[in-house]
Amino acid sequence: MNTTDVVANVKSKIRSVNDFPKKGIIFRDITTALKEPEVLKEMIDYLCDQFKDVKIDYIAGIESRGFIFGMPMAYKLNAGFVPIRKPNKLPAETISQEYQLEYGTDKIEIHTDAIKEGDNVLIVDDLLATGGTAEAACKLIKKTGGNLVGIAFLIELEDLKGRDKFDKDLKVVSMLKY
Repeated sequence: MNTTDVVANVKSKIRSVNDFPKKGIIFRDITTALKEPEVLKEMIDYLCDQFKDVKIDYIAGIESRGFIFGMPMAYKLNAGFVPIRKPNKLPAETISQEYQLEYGTDKIEIHTDAIKEGDNVLIVDDLLATGGTAEAACKLIKKTGGNLVGIAFLIELEDLKGRDKFDKDLKVVSMLKY
């Protein structure tokens, strides 16, 4: 199957749920695709193929769905996996980064010893919407001294312009665009 067919196949397996979590939102539910082994393989293979020629030391997965894609990608790309978590979830010393929500702020954390200066890091998450969480993750990687080589998403909601939050020269990949 060529890339266009793979993308179309995966997109056909994503369930759209109207008015969730609130009226006017169309929620793209990936659970329907994740339960099919061949579709899951297509998603992981597609994202890995986009970075197959990049030296990656670590995949940094954003909680929680970034873990779903990040772990098998780390395995396939022969890289380590580093979790980026919500506050108070990591047991050792952490650094954190705040980011804006629609109403207020939130933050994410990483262990201070997770990434060394110069390590090549690929950030992975399931969804790019407004880009706030992924932008905070990029700042965290920079705080560690890591070298950010790209960001990979399964889905991008283009109308929300999350991609605009990243440096123009950063490789940002999304498999499915809505």
